[in-house]
Amino acid sequence: MKVILGLGNPGPEYDATRHNVGWWVLDRLAYDWKLPTLSREGRALVTEGSVSGHDVRLVKPTTYMNRSGQALRAVHDIEDFDPTADLLVVVDDASMDVGRVRIRPSGSPGGHNGLKSISGALRSNDYARLRVGVGTKPDGWDLADWVLADFPPDDEETVVELLPELTEAVEVWMTEGSEAAMNRFNR
Repeated sequence: MKVILGLGNPGPEYDATRHNVGWWVLDRLAYDWKLPTLSREGRALVTEGSVSGHDVRLVKPTTYMNRSGQALRAVHDIEDFDPTADLLVVVDDASMDVGRVRIRPSGSPGGHNGLKSISGALRSNDYARLRVGVGTKPDGWDLADWVLADFPPDDEETVVELLPELTEAVEVWMTEGSEAAMNRFNR
């Protein structure tokens, strides 16, 4: 089974923030793939289905970003689950311009607290991640304030227009692997 874990923060006050882009992507995946409504399972909202010949589980942690790893309990019971091949974590990236995309098969958390929590729970950095650029932090801004601020309308539109392409990128990751997805979608 392939697991796509989209990181964000719970609560309506965070819905339109840069830090919730991972949730935006998962919502779009569920919509595009016509999966059942996400329902609570432990510390996550989860839905499952079959996409492109693969069983898929979408997971949105309902913890705050820095505790996202707790949601991995929703995947512990999956038989033969291998995070190095079967897990894709979708996150915002405040070190990239709005709309840039970077898929990697592994790597460091790079200062992202959600990825730090995932890596800590797995005791490894060997899992794929899809980073979506949300704009670089301007001088004089605290990073937390920047990622928890609402998107300006033009930046939000850029990310929303990118969502169908990200669905395609996730499907390529599932069917052809990280390298094929990187070659086609990284920009």
